Amino acid sequence: MKISASIYSDKLRPLAEVIQDLDAHQVDLFHVDCNDDPSVFTDIAEIRKWSTTPIDLHLITEKPEAYFELLRENPVDYLTFQFEKLKAPLRLPKDIQGKKGIAITTDTPVDIFQGFSEFDFILIMATTPGQSGGKFDQHNFQKIRKFRKMYPTKSIHVDGGVNGEVSFILRNMGVSSCVSGSYLFNAPSIGQALMNLTKREIESSFQIKDFMVPADECPVCYSHLHSAKEIVQVVDQGKLGFALVLKDDGKLIGIVSSADIRKGVLKKWDEPQQINISDIMNTSPLTILETATVVELLKLIKTCSFPVMYMPVVNSIGHAVGIINFAHLIKGEI
Repeated sequence: MKISASIYSDKLRPLAEVIQDLDAHQVDLFHVDCNDDPSVFTDIAEIRKWSTTPIDLHLITEKPEAYFELLRENPVDYLTFQFEKLKAPLRLPKDIQGKKGIAITTDTPVDIFQGFSEFDFILIMATTPGQSGGKFDQHNFQKIRKFRKMYPTKSIHVDGGVNGEVSFILRNMGVSSCVSGSYLFNAPSIGQALMNLTKREIESSFQIKDFMVPADECPVCYSHLHSAKEIVQVVDQGKLGFALVLKDDGKLIGIVSSADIRKGVLKKWDEPQQINISDIMNTSPLTILETATVVELLKLIKTCSFPVMYMPVVNSIGHAVGIINFAHLIKGEI
């Protein structure tokens, strides 16, 4: 996941010094907020003289057409428009460069992206816009899951309330970029903050149930209803690479992944008709409680001597309530 440093969050130092410090720490992007202020483009022109780091411009205006010529003169790498500010359909000239995105606040549904399907990404504002240092609103985890399901090929960017713990969760959910301002510049050093955002958590306030894929969005089979062939079909149709296998009361008895199916086929290569559920199901998968924290999740993963791609989530009586899918953690780093 790329870190986009909000350059105006540092109120104490000259802009040139801020840019030099961020470049020294190899930050991925420079996030530039333009709240209907054309003078921002003077800064962009200066930044281009000092650095080759990509510029991530967030344009907050009712009249984006007033900035088209400035954008031609000062092209940026990422260009985001604030949806709630738009008073008319956005007609963007084809010669405006950079990847395009639409930003929405927590109260705006991701469904609005239907009107911007030609854009490359959505930017989810996870705190109150304009309030630096706000707390991440966990409602946005659900919005991220929904957008990922609706637009699997589009990128997701997040702005607001991203600390080390939230960053880990967002990477796990496949978020491509997060904007960091007060967290980055209020840390003892930019280097320490970047390490927290990209490698480890420093606190834990969210529980697994806050960001897991819930059971009603997972491929699910029931051992008393489905044959081995039918379970394989559920895995294939679910397009997530796995299926949870439950008892009729919802208690988890195992998981079937694409890897488990391959092992079962190889085991009975010469008699494929004899493959049964026990041949393709992992009956003792690594699980985690829905009330566990991110710190507890990381500690559990570190105890494993094998790669963990899927982790079923259960409640206190062993019923399946969701899953953590670590495939997005890899995609989010690209």
